[in-house]
Amino acid sequence: MTHPLVPQIIELATPVAEELGLEVVGVVFHTNQRPPVLRLDIRNPHQDTGLDDCERMSRALEASLDAAEIIPDAYVLEVSSPGISRQLITDREFIAFKGFPVIVWTSPPHDGQQEWTGQLIRRDDTTVYLNQKGRVVEIPRSLITRVQLNERR
Repeated sequence: MTHPLVPQIIELATPVAEELGLEVVGVVFHTNQRPPVLRLDIRNPHQDTGLDDCERMSRALEASLDAAEIIPDAYVLEVSSPGISRQLITDREFIAFKGFPVIVWTSPPHDGQQEWTGQLIRRDDTTVYLNQKGRVVEIPRSLITRVQLNERR
């Protein structure tokens, strides 16, 4: 379950990232750790995301988070690159990884299974389309819990 502060953090982090030429691709707030860990995954759409990108984002976001005072207690901020094994979230990612092998998880199961593998064809407003050995599989987006690149192939 997503922490209730995550939408506010995304709202705050997105313009900070854009100003630096970066994109926010994921935010998780691990409050079960002491101190809590706020993990932000970023991507540089123009080149490989590097340590410099993470450092710049960390400094800029830390100042914004402190000024906004939305996290009341001490926390650890981790800014990193999601790497190639990442989840696909944005329309841009679904377009960029068209034809790539993916794994789609659903809950509840769709047509009797919870895990689907295949080549990504596309995603529209209601459905994700996969190619499974020449057969098109349509998975309703309302059932999808996660889509990520498949390194298991």
